[in-house]
Amino acid sequence: MGVDGLVGKTDHAARSSGADRPPPMEPTAQLKHNQGQTMDRRRFAVTAAATGTFLATPLASRLAAAQTNGPPPRIGLLLNGAAANNPAVEAVRKGFSQLGYVEGENVVLEGRYAEGKLDRLPGLAAELVEAKVDAIATFGGPPTTAALSATKQLPIIFAVVADPIAVGWVSSMERPGANATGITNHDPTQPKRQVELIKKLLPDMKRLAILSDADIPGADASGLAPIDRTNIAAAEALGIEARVLKLRGPTPETQGAFDAMAAARADALLVLEVPVTLFHRKQIADAAAAQRIPTMFSAGSADAGGLLSFGTKVDDAWPRVPVYVDRILKGAKPADLPVEVIDRRDFIINLKTAKRIGLPIPPELLTLATRVVE
Repeated sequence: MGVDGLVGKTDHAARSSGADRPPPMEPTAQLKHNQGQTMDRRRFAVTAAATGTFLATPLASRLAAAQTNGPPPRIGLLLNGAAANNPAVEAVRKGFSQLGYVEGENVVLEGRYAEGKLDRLPGLAAELVEAKVDAIATFGGPPTTAALSATKQLPIIFAVVADPIAVGWVSSMERPGANATGITNHDPTQPKRQVELIKKLLPDMKRLAILSDADIPGADASGLAPIDRTNIAAAEALGIEARVLKLRGPTPETQGAFDAMAAARADALLVLEVPVTLFHRKQIADAAAAQRIPTMFSAGSADAGGLLSFGTKVDDAWPRVPVYVDRILKGAKPADLPVEVIDRRDFIINLKTAKRIGLPIPPELLTLATRVVE
């Protein structure tokens, strides 16, 4: 397993997930906006779902039966990672508890874990279907693709995914239209803002390496997924040459990727929030710092130790999964439940890493940070 030697460019950005999104804001304005209030998209999704008329379904009957000593509903969890100390699973357990569920009494959670081996996901999804779970919660693009391939009937609640419209999982954000709905961290303006922030740090930047995952869904004939194409377009819009390098799990050849970056004379590295980079984020950040390459991660990966981290956080999506499951158990249909968009953004600067790579941080960039690691 290793680096897919892919150098890609495209003029086509990933499709936007809805016309309700406001025009892009400059990083400074956006960060000030976030400190005061977040966008109202979550409130829209919750209100739209809560005010709908929910018809009785077999799942609702199962929930009612569980409340009268019948068998509890069983919820499958399908994840890229491992079972031990999994923060997503812990957040889901806590979320169910806050909604009044008691695991083992009125809900049963059945986890299936790929442990970084994404080729196991189709089989694990099939296991959950064969086990006759009542719904499947998926965490990430590959698990969602596997679950949707395994069943068109069971409700699927996805989280930690990019643009669900671009990969064909839903018809629209407001009315998904099939058996899948959930929560997305997709922000079509995030790539632009990330590149702008790197540019503030490196005004003379000419070449940007983008680290992605060879196994994420939606790739075109050139091997580029929607998230890859969006980030390439964001860089090129600022006159920066962008090159995508693909890692393949479960044991990516990280050094091969950095050798390719050196050969391409990349000025900085943008690490996408995709399964293989999430799983190996600390290794990637450490390797970049060792070679004095400035890095930009998503905010949810700030613990990796990268120089800059900006955007939404995956752990904001995890607690929302039980809310969707609860609505479906009470009679809502996935086809009618709006997809929720996580839109709270953070900007973290790691001064320890800045010192390690010998790169001073401009004061004007520090003023934009929501958090500084010293």
